[in-house]
Amino acid sequence: ELFSVSRFVEYADSVIADAARRGRRLILAGGAPLYFKALFDGLFEGPGADEALRDKLRLQTNEDLHTRLSLVDPVAAARIHLQDTKRLIRALEVFELTGNPISSYQTDWAAGQTRHQAIWFGLNWDKEVLNRRINLRTKEMMGLGWLEETRRLLDGQAQFSGTAKEATGYGSLEKVVKGEMKLDDAVEEIKISTRQLARRQMKWFRRFPNVHWLAGDDANNFATVKKSWE
Repeated sequence: ELFSVSRFVEYADSVIADAARRGRRLILAGGAPLYFKALFDGLFEGPGADEALRDKLRLQTNEDLHTRLSLVDPVAAARIHLQDTKRLIRALEVFELTGNPISSYQTDWAAGQTRHQAIWFGLNWDKEVLNRRINLRTKEMMGLGWLEETRRLLDGQAQFSGTAKEATGYGSLEKVVKGEMKLDDAVEEIKISTRQLARRQMKWFRRFPNVHWLAGDDANNFATVKKSWE
């Protein structure tokens, strides 16, 4: 099923409002900085999608898209990873439709201005420890049938949206299913791309204000968070 940041914000706002009416507190946990930013700070909506333009842009390689974006919007190009096809296309789409770079519409977090009040906590992990956790997570996902799931999706036994295909790892496993890559090489590629994703996410989170950063392996973290709620 196709899903978007705007749909997430719509659903989350509804849940938050319902909890407020019932006097309940909520914990929002996850790893997608863009979704957090949209929910708490709002996000530039921009012009509607132009599918004809998007189809035209999809014919270009990521390298060409990124090079072109660097010329018309170097600020956005510096923020968007070379492999993030969706955001590259959206940035170029906005420029083509409005004549202005998408970065000119996007603003950083404004202190004291937020859509919802919250206390923020972030987990800091030593780089080597985090890498080991990522490697272990990849191994566990493979053991739970990730390759078989990808094969079923590609065979049409379940829906496999374009958004889902862009999730880290599925592209590598698709190559395995199609005989274009060995499984061991794909698993290693997934580990590397996940580590790269983690670094990009942390860069995002470092820009968030008023975050209480805690050591990831500190056994007292729960008590620290609980005390802040009391």
